[in-house]
Amino acid sequence: MIETALTAFVTLFVIIDPVGLAPIFVALTQGIPETERRKIAIRACFVGFFVLALFGLAGERLLELVGIGMPAFRIGGGLLLFLTAVDMLFERRTERREKNVDAANDDSTHVDPSVFPLATPLIAGPGALATMILLVNQQPDIAGKAMIFAVMTSVVGTAMLFFLLAGLMERVIGPIGINVITRLLGMLLAALSVQFVIDGLRGVGFLAG
Repeated sequence: MIETALTAFVTLFVIIDPVGLAPIFVALTQGIPETERRKIAIRACFVGFFVLALFGLAGERLLELVGIGMPAFRIGGGLLLFLTAVDMLFERRTERREKNVDAANDDSTHVDPSVFPLATPLIAGPGALATMILLVNQQPDIAGKAMIFAVMTSVVGTAMLFFLLAGLMERVIGPIGINVITRLLGMLLAALSVQFVIDGLRGVGFLAG
């Protein structure tokens, strides 16, 4: 159980990437009073948590409704996570996030960035939603599924902590430190995504167990 929880934590931590989100939070909340910044951080994480929890609870039923089996979803989700890992390794993910920041800042209707782009797509993006469905489906009992939700809560809580300490962290670690951490997390995610694909191929009989 501890090993499963650790694997789930690493997977969700890497795909949500609280470290990489911290400087983006700083950019999105520039010029906003500290009290309001705290409210935005808390609100964004609560909305992100709700979206992730919803997909964890109902994602498998949604797949059944559209006729997608779990082995196929594991393969597709693994490929999606692998592309995310490649983006992290080559900084393309950062560039896309910066475009989301620019879009939010350019649009005067988005005064509060807590829902867009912080909660979604930055916290609860396609990769994180797919990961929640995959991780919950891998657990055969209620205790295992509850453990996944507890892990997800801890990762989102970590993201909230990074948001609240974003300014300090950016000054201490600096952009170079954040880039190094992002690349290390990208390598971990690449390995985890390949494992998802292997599990999916086993599920459809292409690989022996």
